[in-house]
Amino acid sequence: MEEIRTIQIGMFEMMAIVVLVIYFGQWVREKLPVLKKYCIPSAVVGGTIFSILTCILYLTGIVQFEWENQSVMNNFFYNIFFAASGMSASLALLKKGGKLVVIFSILAAVLAVLQNALALGVGTAMGMNPLTALMAGSTPLTGGHGNAASFGPIAAEMGGVGAVEVAVACATFGLISGCLIGGPIGRQLIKKNHLDENYVEEKEETFGEKLVHAFSGDECQKAWFLLIIACGLGQVLLQIRQVILPNLNMPIHVMCMAAGIIIRLIMDKTGKGSDAFYETTDNVGEICLALFVSLSIITMKLWQLIDLALPLIVILLLQLVLIYLFVTLITFNLCGRNYDAAIIAVGHTGFGLGAVPVSMATMSSVCEQYYYSKLAYFVVPLIGGFISNITNAIAITTFLNIAAGMLH
Repeated sequence: MEEIRTIQIGMFEMMAIVVLVIYFGQWVREKLPVLKKYCIPSAVVGGTIFSILTCILYLTGIVQFEWENQSVMNNFFYNIFFAASGMSASLALLKKGGKLVVIFSILAAVLAVLQNALALGVGTAMGMNPLTALMAGSTPLTGGHGNAASFGPIAAEMGGVGAVEVAVACATFGLISGCLIGGPIGRQLIKKNHLDENYVEEKEETFGEKLVHAFSGDECQKAWFLLIIACGLGQVLLQIRQVILPNLNMPIHVMCMAAGIIIRLIMDKTGKGSDAFYETTDNVGEICLALFVSLSIITMKLWQLIDLALPLIVILLLQLVLIYLFVTLITFNLCGRNYDAAIIAVGHTGFGLGAVPVSMATMSSVCEQYYYSKLAYFVVPLIGGFISNITNAIAITTFLNIAAGMLH
């Protein structure tokens, strides 16, 4: 087979494409109101269409793209977004969210266990290698591409043939499906339980309007500077954690969120904050989130999904049924059966299928149609970005040992 031509996309070209894709997604949503109705984010709409086109170009042997500094830019926007999330957490919100943090932590752990049990049970029943089947469980779903890259090689070493490839492909499936079903689930919960009766519908702000607000006004410079300082402080906190608790796995974005919380508490204490400032930081966070999601999707290799065998497709479809039932019947009810609970359920769908940014993107899309949930924006990234990483790692390790025992 003739070697496919590769086109190198420079960093600034890449970012221009990222923004154009968001604008394109916004245009498609205007032309197809059903996408807006079911809360599918603009970055997801445009990014998915672009990703499908690049997949077709690759499969037909025409061309493939290589993206310069993709991970660097992804990390930058990801961490700025988490710093902004932390900065939105006031002391009153921290107190209010305490009970929900405990409940949601337990729910996230239970879902990870169920995902592994489903993957292992169905996979082995269909004749799959148990270690390979397990790579369609909480490793790529609750864990995302990060855990797929971490635990896939471990499963392969233990005897799981093709475990790495399966884990990465399932993580890609989770990312896309999480983007697509989170919004509709949120809308269903809100409509079914009449949680939208007291809201005043506002005009949805476009990506361009958010850009104007986040790069203009007296609070703009202060917001950007403090968010960048928060990321620097987050890295310092990470280094301190590595010295004090070397065995605790806590990613950089969680520390950036913690730094944002610290800065917010200092500002509240000294009276330096203002509603205009916090609105600007929220806008900056939303922009960075949209850029991150768009960048993540346009650089995906969708052709990896084509090689999924029938048993894996069955497992993944059942995983979608599981997470739908879990978030609508359990997460929503145990988190309070109110509007905040509905948005938390949307967030659980996102990181339960692959990534916290998916949670935040779908939550943002639902909130834009109804109204903002400060509680959900505090609880979901804290659990999905930190606590769930720990409980999921424990669940994965336990099930890996069970699956390894089944080989003998």
